[in-house]
Amino acid sequence: VQLVESGGGLVQPGGSLRLSCAASGLTFTNYRMGWFRQASGKEREFIATINRSGGTTYDADSVKGRFTISRDNAKNTVYLQMNSLKPEDTAVYYCAAKAGSGSVYFSYDYWGQGTQVTVSS
Repeated sequence: VQLVESGGGLVQPGGSLRLSCAASGLTFTNYRMGWFRQASGKEREFIATINRSGGTTYDADSVKGRFTISRDNAKNTVYLQMNSLKPEDTAVYYCAAKAGSGSVYFSYDYWGQGTQVTVSS
């Protein structure tokens, strides 16, 4: 199984980025997909998740109204559209895949290698 993130980079405060995560080696439609991030010196935190049929859950405090998760099952790809970016959004962003039931915040089965997002003027 491979999850490959792309789309990270340097952006000014207030700008936008769209991250992509291409999945291979698994039956994509059997998996819930999630996005997480880890800032330097901090623990990894949950951002958003999307189930097989497109239902979404977000971490309300950090990204409410600014980030949108989506998936294209035909392309085996999950996206994270990030708008109104802030310096505190600077982190390595990871996508993850989860086959089972249970909490949407934990116990993901597969992880990508991460993509760096830096928000700075």
